[in-house]
Amino acid sequence: MMLIPNRVQPSAIHGLGLFTVAFVPAGTPVWRYLPGFDHDFSPADFAALPPLARAHVRWFCFVSRYNGHVILSGDHACFINHSPPPSTGAPPDAPSPVTTVALRDLAVGEEITCDYFAYDADTPWKLGLVAPDAPLGAKPLAGQV
Repeated sequence: MMLIPNRVQPSAIHGLGLFTVAFVPAGTPVWRYLPGFDHDFSPADFAALPPLARAHVRWFCFVSRYNGHVILSGDHACFINHSPPPSTGAPPDAPSPVTTVALRDLAVGEEITCDYFAYDADTPWKLGLVAPDAPLGAKPLAGQV
């Protein structure tokens, strides 16, 4: 669940992105998983979804590097784009549930970004480094990342 005011608008990075609507100081909590609002699909539950639902969830989710669960945010967090260096992320050794924070001050109207490789096992699929029909968590061929 997003913890700061935000809005979705066109992104120079990719399609639509998520942007701040107020100044965000470095260290401010930005996102945290909230049971009952965000959805946690086990790998089996994800696989059991109808094909169109599975396609929708995959497009907007992240796949946990820790347990393979498919996490679908209940708000606009799904519009946070990948960008090195990211403007948000989890502190080292963050306790569970992980809360991402602003890694630096974020200006009003700035796009909120993260490093997909830090937490999403499906990053190669999201970045087009594997085939569109690749299974969740597929790894690219050596030398493609």
